[in-house]
Amino acid sequence: MSLFGAMTAAISGLSSQSKSLANISNNLSNSQTIGYKRIDTNFMELITQSSRTVSTAGSVVARPDYTNTIQGTIEQSDNSLALAIGGQGFFSVASQRGTDNGQPIFDDRQFYTRAGDFSLNSDGYMVNGSGYFLQGWPMDATTGAPNRTSLEPIRVSQQVFNPVATTSVDLSANLPADSTTAVSTQVQIYDSLGSAHTATLTFTPVTGSSEWDMSISMPDETTVTTRTVRVQFGNAATPASASGTLGSFTSAVGVTPSASTVTGDPASISFTTDFGEGAQSITLNLGEIGQAQGLTQYAGTQFSVRNISQNGVPPGSYSGLSIGDNGDVTINYDNGQSRVVARIPFVTFSDPDALQRLDGQAFMRTPESGEARVTEVASDGAGRLVVGSIERSNVDIATEFTKLIVAQRAYTANTKVVTTSDEMLQDTINMRR
Repeated sequence: MSLFGAMTAAISGLSSQSKSLANISNNLSNSQTIGYKRIDTNFMELITQSSRTVSTAGSVVARPDYTNTIQGTIEQSDNSLALAIGGQGFFSVASQRGTDNGQPIFDDRQFYTRAGDFSLNSDGYMVNGSGYFLQGWPMDATTGAPNRTSLEPIRVSQQVFNPVATTSVDLSANLPADSTTAVSTQVQIYDSLGSAHTATLTFTPVTGSSEWDMSISMPDETTVTTRTVRVQFGNAATPASASGTLGSFTSAVGVTPSASTVTGDPASISFTTDFGEGAQSITLNLGEIGQAQGLTQYAGTQFSVRNISQNGVPPGSYSGLSIGDNGDVTINYDNGQSRVVARIPFVTFSDPDALQRLDGQAFMRTPESGEARVTEVASDGAGRLVVGSIERSNVDIATEFTKLIVAQRAYTANTKVVTTSDEMLQDTINMRR
């Protein structure tokens, strides 16, 4: 009868409003949770019978309405490793399920999150506040490009950066055409152990011509070697080059100058040295033949060094970690060097709201969400990476309080229906007395 139908509908209303109240309570309790996505309530009517002449009371069902695609406020953080996503996408993360010899063992399942409050743990992994490990594409040591075939937890090694022996020295300077005295400059050269050695380049003008005798001395050599070469400019070169530009070399001792005299070809001098760690080949780059760059000879009385540099580096200690806008994770060393160890990708889905929610603001894919598409930052519909920031919860407290009042009123109204239906049933039962 209709009284039972009214009571059944009201009771379903109580149940649905209770679920709505639970969602509101969960949203309010997580209003400050980083990366949390609120759960709204979607009410759906169930019909038992409906026609042009008859409508029998049915019921209502409350279903969760997820808001995984709605972004929270992006807020700047004091943590330089904190990350936020401006737009669509998720971070790929791993969950630890145990240890083996002190090293973490990871769950084979893939997890995703928007909670980007990452920091380095004691083992050098990037872990967020919920304990999930950030994953990225490892960098190929040979090509320097990311290996997009696999995702691995990003681990930062704080070991010493290996030294690099000097193989090339670049000199850009002007030898004063009016000078009658020798001029010199120095450059540090590193051996394979990262030890620094001083090389002195001395230029002595040849009287009455646009030529200079250059000598290279390195007192730290195992066997001190004499290295000299005559550098010819302008009309003194064979063939002549443009005035003031380097044209050719001659009278080389202990060095091998470049043989080409074609304008635009490299002008360089190669030699081998030994600081006790074996032979070390070095090339001194002096610019280009016939071009006003590198080593030149123009008017003046002062030797002017514009630039002198070399490619060797001493050993370097870990000095910090930085993340680029493209997702590159870079280790910085105190010797001025840096090394990219991984690239952070984004993961997108056809229907992110259909993802399975897990503890710690994490998600798993479902058949309804579609396949996980791993892509570069800011490509194929993925958002941009905001470094040094976090994404706050997308809960609006004022809106939740409004929904709370509505749910309370609706719940109270349904209790009145139950009470009234019960009283009417009692009256019906008492009719026979």
